[in-house]
Order: sequence, then structure tokens, then C-alpha cells
Amino acid sequence: MTLAAEAIDALRTAGATVATAESLTGGLVCASLVDVPGASDVVRGGVVAYAADVKIGLLGVDASLIAENGTVDAGVAEQMALGACRVTSSTYGLATTGVAGPDASEGKPPGTVHVAIAGPGGVRSTLLNLVGDRDTIRRLTVDALLSELVARLGEESRSARG
Repeated sequence: MTLAAEAIDALRTAGATVATAESLTGGLVCASLVDVPGASDVVRGGVVAYAADVKIGLLGVDASLIAENGTVDAGVAEQMALGACRVTSSTYGLATTGVAGPDASEGKPPGTVHVAIAGPGGVRSTLLNLVGDRDTIRRLTVDALLSELVARLGEESRSARG
């Protein structure tokens, strides 16, 4: 079973929905999820927010946060994930922002990636330091984020059972 299929199953079991807010992955997270038959039961949608003004205007990322830290930032990823939940009325929001390469961006090397998950238990981000070419970094980001989602859904399911 693929990570995306595991995520879809876990979301379905939890009675939850998901949406994505993606920058460096350009829609790959959402595409991976909707590749799974039956994904329409739990996937609400996705936003590709590649430009800073789209992150601000569509997802509600604080402009001053981007002005201070740039777009490759944990706080930006967290606000993107929260924005995905808000604009799609989803239980969970998944976000990606970072540098896929081949060149550095905002003074950060390729492979510097922040992913975030927002949901009932709050919002959490993770810094990934990935190695590879542009395609590899983007695919590793998708895998890392979906793995985190599956783990979080498992944790929240266990804690709900008490």
C-alpha cells in the first residue's frame, strides 16, 4: 500500500477531511492523494501558492512574517496549513514550502524544506534537510509529509480511544 493510500484510509477511518497548500511541491501532495481510488471521500482540495502574494492573499499568511523571514520558514508553512483548513473547511491542512533547487533561494540551500500539518490537535511543522536533484527533493517532501500525516492520525486515533 502506498503512503497516499495509507493516508486516505486513515482519514476515512477518522472521519476527517484534508486539503493541501503547496509551494515547492506544486500540487504533488494533492495529486498523490487523488491518485488513490476513493480519495474524493476525504480530499477537499488544494492550493498551489508558489508566489508570496498568493500565500498572503489566498491562504492568509502574515505579510510581515514573510517580510521578516522569507517564504522558506516554519511559521509560513504553519500558516499555509491553517489557511488550507480555513479556505476548504477541512479537518486537516498540509503545507509545503522550501527550496527544491537547483539553486539556493532566500539564502537557503536546495533541500531546505518546511512541511506543516494543521488539524484538531493544533499545527506542527517539521524542517527537512533533503539531498538530491529538484525532482527527488519534491518527491521526498511528499513522502515525508504523508508519513507525518499517517503517524499523526494514528496518534490522534489512539489518544481518542483513551
